[in-house]
Amino acid sequence: MKNYKILFILAIAVIMVLVSGCSKQETVSSGEYDVTDCHGTVVHFKEKPSRIVTLTIGTDTIVLGLVKPDRMIACNRNLDDPNSSNVVELAKQIPNKVRHPKLEELVALKPDLVIAADWGNLEYVQSLRDMGINVVVVRGAKNLADIKENITLISAAVGEPEKGQQLISKMDEHLTKLKEKVDRLVPPEQRKRVVLISVVQNYGGKDCVYDDECQWAGVINGLSEAGLHRGIKLTKEMIAKINPDIIFLPSFSAHGTFDNQGFKDSYLHDPSLQHIKAIENNGIREPRDGYIYASSQDFVFGAQEIAYCVYGDEFKLDAQQHLSVAE
Repeated sequence: MKNYKILFILAIAVIMVLVSGCSKQETVSSGEYDVTDCHGTVVHFKEKPSRIVTLTIGTDTIVLGLVKPDRMIACNRNLDDPNSSNVVELAKQIPNKVRHPKLEELVALKPDLVIAADWGNLEYVQSLRDMGINVVVVRGAKNLADIKENITLISAAVGEPEKGQQLISKMDEHLTKLKEKVDRLVPPEQRKRVVLISVVQNYGGKDCVYDDECQWAGVINGLSEAGLHRGIKLTKEMIAKINPDIIFLPSFSAHGTFDNQGFKDSYLHDPSLQHIKAIENNGIREPRDGYIYASSQDFVFGAQEIAYCVYGDEFKLDAQQHLSVAE
């Protein structure tokens, strides 16, 4: 019997080792851990970072769903712009705002973790690492699965892997409720065809987070249906051919430096678009950019915002909603 007990204990120990090997975070010794980023680079942490810099609104928002803002030393410049962000009040608590910073600017912040997206300028990554600064590279999210993967990786990097799983669970709960409501209130034959006119004119088709949001919102993404992929520029001829029920226009302003009204007027007053259904039937909407471009846990509010703009108050969504497990 004694030998059986020993074998049982050994078996449990082996299982625990195997399970821990599947994690993004691996504890090395007390307080220390390793994280493997999306490029396969192993990053070693001696302790949880407390001077975090992230360079995109999406990664900023993920971090702010996991930790309090006092652990961030800098965030994206537009994170406190209410036209682009749904975490404005949290962003105001972060002392520095950056966008496309030079290497020396990043070093001057004395970060103990820099989170970078793989679609950005990564020339500085090795230089920072050579200076002893931890850098974790995450994927530029193209869909909901990528967002969840980034949450898992970032939560491991900030030393809060359990909170990452809690955040993903909260996302799943919200999306399940949204889908149930959409299915109950909007029969398939009543679903609207929507076209997103973005300041980023090659965004909105397949391989975009927005395309996944449309599916959860119960709308037909006219760009995806027409075969447009991420990276293909949307033209006015394409809009006329799709003939959407609803057109989404941007709220983006970059703190008032972008002529948003001029951009919108270039479409709304174009003679070639006056006979499409969206313009003829007053189907022009301006969803909040902070929601529909959310490549973070707030994807859930992006989907709800689309449903709200298309199907009305049954899906009403207040401003500055944010999914968080930070304590």
